[in-house]
Order: sequence, then C-alpha cells, then structure tokens
Amino acid sequence: MAQFDMPRADLERYTPEIDEPDDFDEFWARTIAEARAAGADLPGGGAPRLERVDAGLTQVTVDDVTFPGFGGHPIKAWLTRPAHAEGPLPVVVQYQGYNGGRGLPHEHLGFAAAGYAHLMMDTRGQGSGWGGGGATPDPVGAGPTAPGYMTRGVEDPHDHFYRRVFTDGVRAVDAVRAIDGIDPERVAVAGTSQGGGITIAVAGLLDDLAAAMPDVPFLCHYRRAVRITDAMPYAEITRYLHVHRAPEVEERTWRTFSYLDGVSFARRANAPALFSTALMDDVCPPSTVYAARNAWGATSGSAATELPAIDVYPYNGHEGGEQYRFARHLEFLREHLK
Repeated sequence: MAQFDMPRADLERYTPEIDEPDDFDEFWARTIAEARAAGADLPGGGAPRLERVDAGLTQVTVDDVTFPGFGGHPIKAWLTRPAHAEGPLPVVVQYQGYNGGRGLPHEHLGFAAAGYAHLMMDTRGQGSGWGGGGATPDPVGAGPTAPGYMTRGVEDPHDHFYRRVFTDGVRAVDAVRAIDGIDPERVAVAGTSQGGGITIAVAGLLDDLAAAMPDVPFLCHYRRAVRITDAMPYAEITRYLHVHRAPEVEERTWRTFSYLDGVSFARRANAPALFSTALMDDVCPPSTVYAARNAWGATSGSAATELPAIDVYPYNGHEGGEQYRFARHLEFLREHLK
C-alpha cells in the first residue's frame, strides 16, 4: 500500500466539519446515567466481582473481573497487578481491537511488569476473529445488517452496537476505580484500532482521566473513511448501503453514525493524549486519525495550547508501530501517572 491519503502537512491542518447532532451530549449523558443506574440495581450495588486466578505466574496477580456494562449486562475483564507492589496503584484500562477478546491472562503482562495495574476489557459479542478469544456475549439483537459489527443496530443510534461498547468502556473505568488497591485519580485508557476508537470515546465521555493513548484508532470520521478506503471494517458500511439503496436509508445510517464519531468525542476530551498513525494504513486512514487528534479538546473548555502528540509511521500500514509503541507508552505514562 502506498501513501494514498493527504500529504503530511495537510494532515496536520485537517479539521473537517462533521455532522454532529444537537442532542449529542444529552444522548450520551442519558446513556451513561441509565447504565450506571442499571448497575446500581444489581445485587451488591453493581460493584465489580473479582475472582483470583492461578495463572502460574509468580510476579503478577491475576483477577477475573466481572462488572456491569450497558444495561447492567455482565462484562468480563482481566486485572493484572504486580504481585509485590504496594497500592494504591495507577491503572491502565485497555480496549481490544476489532473482533478480538480479552484473550488469556499471560498475554497482558507488560504494564504489570512496569508497576501498573492493568485492566483488559472484553468486547461484548466479539472475540472469535483472532487471539485468545473472548467471554462476553452481547444479549441485544439487531435489525438487518451487513456481516460484522459496524451496521448492527444502524437503523437507530439507541440500538447501535457501539453505543453499548462505548458505554461498557466507561463502566470499565467506573469499575476499576471501585477496586481496592487502585488509585482512582490515576487512570489511563488505551487501545489500538477499535480499541483506539473506544479510547477516544471514553476520553470524551469522562472528564477526569489522567491520560489517553489511542493507536491507529478506528471509528473516526466515518464518512471520509467510506469515501477513501474499501478495506474492512469500514467496507461493511459500504456493503450495507450498496444493498439498501433508498435515500432515506442512507440518511438514517449517517444520522446514527453522527452519534458515534470519534471526532465528536475528541472535541470533548481533556486528558493528555498520545496518538499514533501510519501513512500507509488503508484500514484506518491517517486523515481520519488526524481529524480526531486535531479536534482534541476543542469544546471541552480545557484545550491545551498544543495538540496531542502523534507518532507517525510513514512506511507502515495498520500494524502501525506495533511493539515499538510499548516503550512510548511507558514514557508517556511516567509523565502523566506519576
């Protein structure tokens, strides 16, 4: 794949106008409030349940965590912590890529080895595409869809799959803050691809995070992505609109996605952030990433004088910086989770 998107100088200045509904904030405030209320109605007041797991590890403890997400639905996660560290610990809440699950505990040792608690959230309904699998069902149905997750519930924003997932992401932060030994004021969120998109959404919905680290993020500037790439998963939207050709279906589809666009969430974010993108990435094109990065904090009332840092990989595709990112993450966290 060649460098197919805008020149880098244009990317740095790219601040597109996107469709944003007037009731965006009300929609999400109500969504999060309803999810918290549903969790509070559960036995134990919705507190996260932890079950210690013997994963054969001596330097890291592992807990199998269950917490209430959207609708009070049970969401699974792994919590790993350095075995001999004294709390309260700073924590990294991480979200998974498209159709991956929380996997196996020994896959997620890096942050605990560096002295942080680490919560790896399962993604409801996913976890069968790659990796070590997932363990969280999505009990909500959907109308007509293209294969995949992008058009599940696309007929109405209240029914869309990512309304539930983004809410789960917020509730993961709520949950980890309620766990003994975790410092609730030192919470960072992180993820790659879909996980990066969830990271941006959570950072826009919570105004008290210590840091955010979205890598090659998905779920940003949907309209442009559909225009300039035919790669999956954005191509799921194209396929859906190819079949359902009525103008009113197209209008309804884009209305739904206007409640889910990472650019809108980025505008509301106020946490220090570290982005990454790759200039040959046809899955999450760099202009869609820059659209979110360049909007960061624009309407939060606390926009920084400088935009978030972004690491650019000129000769990479959607793999981005891969394992090179971890050292950068630790450097960033040392600054913001002191």
